[in-house]
Amino acid sequence: MPSTLTAPSTDRAAAPREGGAPWRRTRVFALPEARWAAAATILFLIALPLQLTGAPAWAWGPLYALSYATGGWEPGWAGLQALKDKTLDVDLLMIVAALGAAAIGQVMDGALLIVIFATSGALEALATARTADSVRGLLDLAPAKATRLDPDGREVIVPVEELAVGDTILVRPGERVGVDGRVLEGASDVDQATITGEPLPVAKEVGDEVFAGTLNGTGALRVRVERDASDTVIARIVRMVEEASETKAPTQLFIEKVEQRYSLGMVTATLAVFLMPLAFGTGLADSLLRAMTFMIVASPCAVVLATMPPLLSAIANAGRHGVLVKSAVTMERLGQVDAVALYKTGTLTEGSPRVTDARPLTGSGLDENEVLTLAAAAEHPSEHPLARAVVDAARERGLDLPVAEDFDSTPGIGVTASVSGRVVAVGSPARLLDESSDAYSARAAVIARELEDSGRTAVLVTVDGTPVGLLAIADRLRTDANATVASLTSLTETAPMLLTGDNPRAAARLAAEVGIGDVRAGLLPQHKVDAVKELEHAGRRVMVVGDGVNDAPALAAAHTGVAMGRAGSDLALETADAVIVRDELRTVPAVIALSRQARKLVVQNLIIAGVFIACLVAWDLIGTLPLPLGVAGHEGSTVIVGLNGLRLLREAAWQRAVQ
Repeated sequence: MPSTLTAPSTDRAAAPREGGAPWRRTRVFALPEARWAAAATILFLIALPLQLTGAPAWAWGPLYALSYATGGWEPGWAGLQALKDKTLDVDLLMIVAALGAAAIGQVMDGALLIVIFATSGALEALATARTADSVRGLLDLAPAKATRLDPDGREVIVPVEELAVGDTILVRPGERVGVDGRVLEGASDVDQATITGEPLPVAKEVGDEVFAGTLNGTGALRVRVERDASDTVIARIVRMVEEASETKAPTQLFIEKVEQRYSLGMVTATLAVFLMPLAFGTGLADSLLRAMTFMIVASPCAVVLATMPPLLSAIANAGRHGVLVKSAVTMERLGQVDAVALYKTGTLTEGSPRVTDARPLTGSGLDENEVLTLAAAAEHPSEHPLARAVVDAARERGLDLPVAEDFDSTPGIGVTASVSGRVVAVGSPARLLDESSDAYSARAAVIARELEDSGRTAVLVTVDGTPVGLLAIADRLRTDANATVASLTSLTETAPMLLTGDNPRAAARLAAEVGIGDVRAGLLPQHKVDAVKELEHAGRRVMVVGDGVNDAPALAAAHTGVAMGRAGSDLALETADAVIVRDELRTVPAVIALSRQARKLVVQNLIIAGVFIACLVAWDLIGTLPLPLGVAGHEGSTVIVGLNGLRLLREAAWQRAVQ
């Protein structure tokens, strides 16, 4: 099994980062594994109907031969290379079994085995390449160049790699911060969701820390460089994803866990079945026929199909309901989960701020709608996320907004505008109340404190310098969050953990709403990884559910990583083992339950396959098993376990999982 992160192939569609050109995703057919698997599958699909309709062997025989060659040469060659290291794997065994089947006339069976293994290898190679693409692409979040301010005041555009600790850079409005540093001069709102996951931009002023890759708002900042470009938080995220992906030992499917013993045992037994009759005087043809019959009935075809159809059927069923599970190994892992860590913003919440309350001050003469109308009118020209939340709330109530004039925005404080002849200010209570001596100020400060203590963002509205009301803004909880947490608690017998870079008060409020007791707030990406490893070291198999770039290291480090697909970052989507395509959080416990159903069917199928193989092998060794009967028994077991596994394709299987 290849490592999750590998060096890019020369034929992959990738553009270098130099000059800011983003890395492109690897095309499916840029991978040789995908091209060979597709060729083998097409040839098999052409040959099969020709054979079944009674066409002459010369019509379909060469097609099967080409299918063997295109799909089997890579695993065969890899198996031969493994033999140099004295390792015998199931891939090589499958090639030998396929050739053995062809040697006694079961050409179609052998070709089917080849196609299954070639397709599986191609899917694994694609997942590996896409993850590597996303890790490389993450570096594009940080700009390649920055504006350095020299001691004489000159502005010089330099590559970020040339910046040294202690240099000063200028970050203009709308630019991304080039390095980690601390604000020397200026004030602005910085969107740092890529690093901390906070849903709202954070006010930055002199002395505050800023991170590479975060997006500056409307103010200009002078920033002192505090870390080299190779040691920024975002660079460390890349390293953590790479390290976690390379060191995480994937759970092997059952056949892979026993492949060495089974492979060596089968080869040894086949040779013994061939040589021992010769030693007692049996003819070469009879000995060869008995040995080939043994190889067919003892081959792990039924075991392979015992494992894969339930898992693949579960993957297909989950896909129909908006959950993309990337591999059979992942589907197997999902059923082993016994602890869950959920992220807050974009996972338990919708990831966008909304107005939750409008609080007019007593004596202001205004009601909720009038306060909201004034605030929305003043905020309408602004592009700040809080401003959009206020305007959206007014539109949802059907309020008519008067035209605002003389609009002005001050980073870290708020906006002012002339609305219907009155000066309306909307912004931070702490800043606006400092400038107000109105008798309402004390009452407004108390309400603002109440709102902020409950985990919401308070926004003050003043008219002609007098406070008239406050708005409460918060990230809205998903409608299915409570039910999801309850289901996960029931499945794992432990309440999920909440991980977030948001402030502790907001995290605690949300956790209390959904019934989560273990809350870790104010975390950077490395702290989230530490929390996951803490559970892993305690013997738990942890599922992490997240959506952002800052979530990717923990997704990679966890036993199983699940990404929210609609708003998820490219890195999170590629690093995760499964993706919730439609952002329906309730499907998370459902797919765990579906995986457990699949695991039960795998056990059933392995028992069925084992009984058939044991009986047929015993017959062949003790008596004389006719080749047609051996093939019929072998194929019969394959059909039975295959059909049993396909039961998970039914809608009833999903309905059982969501209950």
